[in-house]
Formats: sequence, C-alpha cells, structure tokens
Amino acid sequence: MTKNAVELTRKDMKAPDAFQVVAGKAAGWVAGHQKHIVAAVVGAVALLALALAGMSWRESSEKAAGAGLFGVLNDADGQVSSVPLPGVTAPIFPTAEAQQKAIVEKATEVQRAYPSSEAARTATLAAAEAHLKLSAYDAALADFESYLASAKAGDSLAFLASEGVARAKEAKGDLAGALAAFEQIPSLNPAYADRAALERARLLARQGKADEAKKILQSFNQDFKDSQAKSEAEQQLARLGAAK
Repeated sequence: MTKNAVELTRKDMKAPDAFQVVAGKAAGWVAGHQKHIVAAVVGAVALLALALAGMSWRESSEKAAGAGLFGVLNDADGQVSSVPLPGVTAPIFPTAEAQQKAIVEKATEVQRAYPSSEAARTATLAAAEAHLKLSAYDAALADFESYLASAKAGDSLAFLASEGVARAKEAKGDLAGALAAFEQIPSLNPAYADRAALERARLLARQGKADEAKKILQSFNQDFKDSQAKSEAEQQLARLGAAK
C-alpha cells in the first residue's frame, strides 16, 4: 500500500466516527435483504476494519523503524574525542571502537524489531561497515552478503555491499574472493567501474599476476576516458615497471 493510498483512505474516512457510521449503514442494509448474504456483508465490513488497522500498523512500524535507523546513522556520523567538543551536536565517543560497537548495537536492534523493513536492510549495511572497522571480518561478511542477497535490481547501495565483501575477504587473505567481488561492481553501479578496475589490478598484482594487472592499467585511459583516477592508474602501472 502506497503512502498516497493511505492518505486517500484517511481523507475519505476523516470523521472521528466514520467507521462506525459505515458499519451501521451496512447492518441496516443487511436487515432488509436475504439472510444468505449476511455473512458476506459482515465479512466485508470486517475486512475493511482489518485493512484500516493494517495500514495504521504498517505506517506506525515504518516510522519506528526509520527512527531506529536514524539512531544508527547518527552514531555513524558521530565524533571521537576524549574531551567534550563545544558546539558539536553529533554523538561523541571516547574511542573509535566504542563508536563502532554502538553502531552495531543499534543496528542489531533495528534488525531484530523490524526484520522485513527497508530500515533494517540499511541498518545491516551500517552494521557490516562497523564490523569491518572492528576487524570482525566474519560478521562483516555475513551482513554484507545478507544485504546483497535481498537486493533488488537497481539497488543504489548494492555496490557498497559488494565492495565490503571484497575488503573483508582481502583482510581474511582470500584474494581470489575479493577479486570476484570487485568484478561484480560494474554491473551494480557503472559509475564505480573505474575504481573497481583499479582494485582488480591491485589484487592481481598481489596474486603475482602482473601481466594481467598491466593489461587493465594500460587500457584504463581508453576504457574510462572521463575517470578522475587516470593518474592513479598511471602510478600503479609505473610501480609494476611497465614501459609508458
């Protein structure tokens, strides 16, 4: 049910006792007709009541989930300082570790309370990033992969989850897995294809596959003519000892 549909329903039923009026009219109509339709009419009224209650519950649930997600993102936007910071309205944490643990705790609560909401999915991504910064790589992978598993076509944040999978796997020493994750990014968000190419070249070089890495870097300027990372590609190529 869309927001507009909810708003229209409320407008139509704007009187405080509108539902009671509708129910009363329905009951009067039933009294003047055949008995065999009574059950159907009463059932329709009951379904209307359930639909209205369901819309109200969903809206309330979505608001609560959104408020929980705001808490997660507010912590992610916080500052780390051992002393008070005058004028700072964002949360202040004594250490970076404390900040990331707070993010995980609040994200977990949103996931638990509103598991099927979009807020919970976004909270999963925030928790994954926090786990990554805490070096909890298995937990980070689980969250990133969970987000990707539920991503729909065109999900604007899916590439971040794929990049997170790559970073977590590289940290665990799984270079092949990290490379595969970076290879998925261009299809998820073409705007980041150039960055993914640089990461792939870097990982190939780490695997001892310098020739494959050079091939990517040598064609970088042609493949990504508008990229702002051309100088970085040239630097990587120079470090690999390629002739220009």
